[in-house]
Amino acid sequence: MQTIQIEVPEEIFLSLKETPEEFTQEVRMAAAAKLYEMGKMSSGRAAELAGMSRIQFLQNMGHYGVPIFDMTHEELEQDRQNA
Repeated sequence: MQTIQIEVPEEIFLSLKETPEEFTQEVRMAAAAKLYEMGKMSSGRAAELAGMSRIQFLQNMGHYGVPIFDMTHEELEQDRQNA
């Protein structure tokens, strides 16, 4: 496993009212969600980056505005008609 370090001003923790550990988890989750949204990571790998199960990760996607299904409106309508 690799470790990445970033410098974060103390004021960030104060303004967010988060501990460094809480902030770290939020950054991991946000990065994982964005990489998943961009198609650069599968949901399984993104969940691994976020430090949670795939199901937990997918359940959290709504909080980040990331759809878990990548279907166009037309594909969704066709799927509905086929049901």
